Amino acid sequence: MLIGRVVGEIFSTINHEAYDQRKLLIVDKVTPGGAPTGDYLIAIDVSGAGVGETVLVIDEGNSARQIIERENAPVRSVVVGIIDAIQDESGEVYVKAAEQREHVDG
Repeated sequence: MLIGRVVGEIFSTINHEAYDQRKLLIVDKVTPGGAPTGDYLIAIDVSGAGVGETVLVIDEGNSARQIIERENAPVRSVVVGIIDAIQDESGEVYVKAAEQREHVDG
């Protein structure tokens, strides 16, 4: 699993049937503190994430196929959660902005 920040969405009219009715997100990989690593991936969203959110991504094909319940789908990465806070032994490293929490929770 890895941490990422959603920076965009991908829209397509022609794609593999495994992607039908699924949202594809462009996710920049980030450190636990939120610094970009310079790498990105494209992931299917199963958590309702949107642009600007920090997310948890599974980047392994077999696990991704199990989550979307498609045994032979050409899938590798899936956004499986939206991160509210990250802590390490020294304390909080990342906390979701209050306005983002209100939008999601309220």
